[in-house]
Amino acid sequence: MAIALREAMGGQNNGVEAVAIALDGKFAISSSWDNTLKVWNLETGTEVAMFLGEAEMSSCAIAPDGVTVVAGDEGGRVYFLRLEGLRG
Repeated sequence: MAIALREAMGGQNNGVEAVAIALDGKFAISSSWDNTLKVWNLETGTEVAMFLGEAEMSSCAIAPDGVTVVAGDEGGRVYFLRLEGLRG
């Protein structure tokens, strides 16, 4: 998993501020200074989804349900997102 995560983070356009890994270890979320929140498949090392915030994304977390993501940006906004269609 560490190799896939390291390879995946190379796809972020600017510095990665935070990373959260799903409890099942299949997905990771990264928040970045380029205003993006990205979802990574850790088995393949590929980006599977991206969200563009209004400011630098400074934090992220995945709830125990594995589909709810909470993220915050440098402007003080908090985002609640759902990962739908990623599990099968």
